[in-house]
Amino acid sequence: MDTASPLDSGELTFRDAVEADVSALVPLIDSAYRGDVSQGGWTTEAHFIEGKRTAPDAVLQVIINPVGTLLVVERDGALIACCQLEHRGEVAYFGLFAVRPELQGGGLGRRIIAEAERTVRERWGVREMQMTVLSVREELIAWYERRGYRRTGKLSPFPYGDESVGIPQRDDLAFELLVKELSS
Repeated sequence: MDTASPLDSGELTFRDAVEADVSALVPLIDSAYRGDVSQGGWTTEAHFIEGKRTAPDAVLQVIINPVGTLLVVERDGALIACCQLEHRGEVAYFGLFAVRPELQGGGLGRRIIAEAERTVRERWGVREMQMTVLSVREELIAWYERRGYRRTGKLSPFPYGDESVGIPQRDDLAFELLVKELSS
């Protein structure tokens, strides 16, 4: 009996998100970061932050941002991942990276980040990608370091008191800036 899911194989397609995608993107993003379902993957933040990771209005703002896009990843028509790309002058920002928890750990994230880097080089001609990661996420930071990102030691505060980003379970949360020089 073949138990393979159609999400496990097939060609990946990448496209810019549109407003109609919001209702599918919010649960995808939340499932990769928060709640019980997120613990099926390895990128969960559930033990650091409770509550929702995002909201429809926030995702819509990323989609309609005139200097950025939310890149949607589909396999056989099914939404399986996304990432935010924003043009910030000489650099691009990478954020809202979400892969369905049951598909994490199989190389999909590596393929998506490579496509995101190619996209920002081609669209905007930038030579550096930046992102911020919770500084306590050592395993995730190590994964990005294996992809060529480096820690800068530059921290920005976690927005304590802003429940729109979740409810922190620790008082030592901060975001660290990671950077990668992109080759031509």
